[in-house]
Amino acid sequence: MSLDVSPALLEKAERGEVSDEEFVDCVRNSLPFAWNLISRVVAELKDGTEDFADNVTPPPDEAARGQLLRALASDSIRGGLERHFGVKLAFQNCHRVAAFRTAAIDGDRYRKFISPVGQLRNQSPELRDC
Repeated sequence: MSLDVSPALLEKAERGEVSDEEFVDCVRNSLPFAWNLISRVVAELKDGTEDFADNVTPPPDEAARGQLLRALASDSIRGGLERHFGVKLAFQNCHRVAAFRTAAIDGDRYRKFISPVGQLRNQSPELRDC
């Protein structure tokens, strides 16, 4: 799953003139499933009182899963989304995305989520091939 980069944006990138806003807009338009899921998780975080919110529902199909993997496996995309939303994103399996308040990054909940133990405890036979 690649980004759909317009010729104009590619020209700007070749000159090194792409803003975070333009980059995030390209991500939003290219990866709509990932964008909507992450937007929802961030909205739940901002509407709640907890230090994190997460998604535990698998994507509806392989195309959606591919979008999510692309968004979160790319350092530049993930970083752009984190800066845009003002959160720290964490990712497990093929769908478990969490958004943490930046103040919670040093906290127990974040450390547990990103730990090897947290990863192993989030596995199940249903997720083996995701």
